[in-house]
Amino acid sequence: MTDSFGNVDYYTTVSSDTSAGVAAAFRISEEKLAEFNGLQPGSALAPNTKLRLIPAPGPIKGAKGTATVDDNGIPTSYVIEPEDTLGGITYRFGITEEQLAEANKVPYAYEKGNTYFVRAGNRIQLQKNPVDGRSGTGTTINNSFGQTIFYTTVDGDSFDSLGYKFRSTTAQLLQYNPSLTADKPIPAGTRVRLMPGELKIDGAQGTFTADADGIPLTYTTAPGDTERQISFRFNVTDLRWANRPLTGTEAVWYAFTDLPTGELAPGQTISLALNKPIHK
Repeated sequence: MTDSFGNVDYYTTVSSDTSAGVAAAFRISEEKLAEFNGLQPGSALAPNTKLRLIPAPGPIKGAKGTATVDDNGIPTSYVIEPEDTLGGITYRFGITEEQLAEANKVPYAYEKGNTYFVRAGNRIQLQKNPVDGRSGTGTTINNSFGQTIFYTTVDGDSFDSLGYKFRSTTAQLLQYNPSLTADKPIPAGTRVRLMPGELKIDGAQGTFTADADGIPLTYTTAPGDTERQISFRFNVTDLRWANRPLTGTEAVWYAFTDLPTGELAPGQTISLALNKPIHK
């Protein structure tokens, strides 16, 4: 029995099965197979036995919170407890970090230097909702960093399908696209914005220029702007490399008012495009 990502969580044995064979087939150790199912390692397997291929229900180290499961026993959501870890959560529910991020429509499940996703009290999704097989085949417009900033929908696209493909929550899509409505289908041929762009956000309140396709090219900083928020507003993965100096060893040429927080001095026009960098 598989989850929404195709991971096999349960297996029903046939007469020729052995513990070693089942464990090898699903790339887990025989000891883990026994542990997950309350068996002795190497014990015989009766036909039509439903075996767990993920840990048995209940808290484990690094994942002590409460999970919900569907009628088939597939974990669907989880509430994070203090001292939980990303490794503990992915191990307990048999999914990868990338799958966990996709299920929650976020680019990643952690950030360097602090906790973003794994925080106590946060209810996270462990599975995706079904989406139409026609979805996700529309045309895209990407920036020079390879990030999709506009997508033109096709029949079958939905807030879920766009969210899983482009790691954007429904709330974000509605915020970036005021013409969309949560309780109505997205018409085919709709150009959907996948970044804040024209929407000013905390830490990125300045103005920008764009080319004929709407791809942002330059940005003029406002008071309180930070590298992190500017990057988020325009889907830029390496703002510093688009503003690298021609000589010397400095990482960037633009000026900061507070280097530890990444706050930039206001009134600077910086590049948002790798293919049109600004050098100084």
